[in-house]
Amino acid sequence: MCAHVLVAEDDEMQAELIRRSLLAEGHTATVVHDGRAALDAARRLRPDLVVLDLMLPVIDGFGVCRVLRRDDDVPVLMLTARATEDDLLLGLELGADDYMTKPYSPRELMARIRTVLRRSGRVVVDRREDPVVRAGGITVDPVRHEVRCDGVPVECTPAEFEILLAMATEPERVFSRRQLLEVTRGTDRSSTERAVDVHIMNLRRKTETDPRRPVRLLTVFGVGYKLSGGRG
Repeated sequence: MCAHVLVAEDDEMQAELIRRSLLAEGHTATVVHDGRAALDAARRLRPDLVVLDLMLPVIDGFGVCRVLRRDDDVPVLMLTARATEDDLLLGLELGADDYMTKPYSPRELMARIRTVLRRSGRVVVDRREDPVVRAGGITVDPVRHEVRCDGVPVECTPAEFEILLAMATEPERVFSRRQLLEVTRGTDRSSTERAVDVHIMNLRRKTETDPRRPVRLLTVFGVGYKLSGGRG
């Protein structure tokens, strides 16, 4: 399954998390941050699915959905921090295909996206048969939710899995604690930035030959952490 997904989300960190998760599943993604840009991109690009935040500037998500439904039958998955029944009913009345409230886990969002795409019949031919992400001797399979290190299965908590998936998707990129905390939203809601250090420590214990001298999950002092793209 491979689709072009338009992500309309004004929170740039959330939008980036969604984008990375989509790429890891083999989809392509276009990200915009306001309602007017969402409508322009939808008309220009004809995406297979729109992930639509309700609290967009310029034109809110309800307005965007109303125009999309007037012009096209593109599937719409709404995201909102407001979980009132009235919002839910209005979104569904406007033609939204599904509705998720924040915070949510990236895994749940990707599962909902797969379901909406299957129901819509708009899924394009798969252009990437292997969605597994590989870096530093680590493989992360976002479909089977499996991690291997040098071919050996590694048991990870949901938060550890999301951190490792984000870092393996962009090896050598330095992630701040705050960025990695955002990655775990929905899987570890009570977590703090200091808890990220614990997740990294546990991942080192599971993936490093000597966790005290890591060669994969590296600390960039004063900034955060990165996953080395070379083999450990």
